[in-house]
Amino acid sequence: MHKIGLIDYGMGNIHSVTKSLEGLGEEILLIKNFNQTKSCKAIILPGVGAFDPAMINLINAEIISDLKNWIKSGKSFLGICLGLQLLFESSDEGKVQGLGFLKGNIQKIPNLANQRIPHMGWCKLLPTKKNTLLKLEELNNWVYFVHSYHAIPNDFSIVAAQVDYGSEKLTAIIENDNLLACQFHPEKSGKTGEKLLRRWLSNIQ
Repeated sequence: MHKIGLIDYGMGNIHSVTKSLEGLGEEILLIKNFNQTKSCKAIILPGVGAFDPAMINLINAEIISDLKNWIKSGKSFLGICLGLQLLFESSDEGKVQGLGFLKGNIQKIPNLANQRIPHMGWCKLLPTKKNTLLKLEELNNWVYFVHSYHAIPNDFSIVAAQVDYGSEKLTAIIENDNLLACQFHPEKSGKTGEKLLRRWLSNIQ
């Protein structure tokens, strides 16, 4: 069992993430101040809602520099949904700068024929490289998405999995050393989500 810090900044799917991880036997600590993280083995940045209000809440919470230091230290980190998007430099959804931990920006999902926005529902993950969550030979890893914006990294090598969206492919998983983030909601993705969370947890040092 690990103690996992869940950043509580007023924009996260706190309840569902907590229940999901507690169901896997983990201890969850809601983090409002980084002094609380001393006993934590990993940190999760959840997120539901719009980019600018989320960034403003993080700024007001005065935890951004501590969060950056956590990631630089090599400790385990997981971003979920909006928690992935906030890691980048900017978003077309708003005007406030992102955390900038990753180079690139968040763009509106293209308006394609026969495809709806938001991109919502169950979709199959398509791994692009060996990564913590997925095995390249695995098939039929279906997970649950709800989003209208998607990540465009400057460096494609950090993209660990994508998902089909008509003729386009959208970023589904980012992995860069100890920093891991999912555009989908593993806590709402049934047995597949549980499997992916277990794999992340098994890699926590």
